[in-house]
Amino acid sequence: MEIDKEGPKGVTEKGREVASARCVEYKEAIQEYLDAKKNIPCGLDLTERNEQQKKKILAVLDGSEEEWNDWKWQVRNMIRDVETLARIFPLSAEEQKQIEEVGKDVRWGVSPYYASLIDPDDPNCPIRMQSIPSIQEALDPSVVTEPETILYNSPAPCITRLYPDRLIINVTNACSMFCRHCLRRRDIGHQNIRYAKDSINEALAYIRENTEIRDVLLTGGDALMVADDYLDWILSELDAIEHVEIKRLGTRTPVVLPMRITDEFCEMLEKHGAIYLNTQFNHSKEITEPAAAAVKKLTKAGVLVGNQTVLLKGINADKHIMKKLMQDALRIRVKPYYIFHCKKLEGIRHFRAHIEDGLEIMEYLRGYTSGLAIPTYIITAPGGRGKTPVNPNYILNTNVDGQVLFRTWGGHVMKYDNER
Repeated sequence: MEIDKEGPKGVTEKGREVASARCVEYKEAIQEYLDAKKNIPCGLDLTERNEQQKKKILAVLDGSEEEWNDWKWQVRNMIRDVETLARIFPLSAEEQKQIEEVGKDVRWGVSPYYASLIDPDDPNCPIRMQSIPSIQEALDPSVVTEPETILYNSPAPCITRLYPDRLIINVTNACSMFCRHCLRRRDIGHQNIRYAKDSINEALAYIRENTEIRDVLLTGGDALMVADDYLDWILSELDAIEHVEIKRLGTRTPVVLPMRITDEFCEMLEKHGAIYLNTQFNHSKEITEPAAAAVKKLTKAGVLVGNQTVLLKGINADKHIMKKLMQDALRIRVKPYYIFHCKKLEGIRHFRAHIEDGLEIMEYLRGYTSGLAIPTYIITAPGGRGKTPVNPNYILNTNVDGQVLFRTWGGHVMKYDNER
């Protein structure tokens, strides 16, 4: 191969001038984000601080470094009572009373690991807001529930089916942390349950009988809260169904319990062909060294990892925060997949942003960051009618002098030939 020191031909001096002028525009367009980015913390930069919190929590729980790295110890020692919480974080008597009040009605609990990410001096810490109950949950006057999702979309035990070619198998109601914004907060109860093999077998029989099903999602609760051998059994049964092409796992453990992603677990997954795992990073503070290590193990095992963010007011309903989250996710090999609009359910009204906030975020992502960092913004239709994408409209008119009139990501209005 010959070496050409001048590079591609055809660029004139005038072309260079135009390109330089455009680059000035690009720099101006990104400067606002670069300024805002300095004040958006990422967990990868907070390792030392998180380590100090970890030591404090270990002292309170009388645990060791070895136990900290054992996911089963983390689950057994989930912080779920106000007394323990108050030994770790400064809580007023009123706050303690409010947490107890909320806990009477809706389950709560946070893994020691996830608790170590909370800034004890910031009452608006995005980690705290997702994990520690707020009195706003009890004050929410909404009484909105969605019985149709369960009643009319479960043709067999443990199955939820909303689409033609794919469905969900719910394997447990257990979670590694009970997120305050969870859409299933009313369904999980106060006791962990793993659904019996008989029920799972009925679900598998339904899949065998319906040959259009090519994609099966195992979730709950959190699919990874059951033992490796139980998941291995379900995945093996799905492997044996010829028309099932891919398996998916729905879990938040890489975010809130990354030590669950063990070498043994990844070796098990590697046996099962095309596995896709979707998790939920909602803020860059959750993207830590342990989370990155967990994702690296998964990707080395051939598992493709995606992210399903929930749009949450006070946490990520901001174009700069969301952009940094998407970019930080890519840094650790997590592909942005969805941004879910927070559903209208009882107890979570204080998290609900406007749909316009989501559209503004999508508008700001397109062109201002790489396509890899742009998820699909989703509204979940009421009554179990599935996910509907919502996007800014770039088409202004479909017929202007026989052409399509559209605007670019940068706001330039242009015409485009439309074949007829």
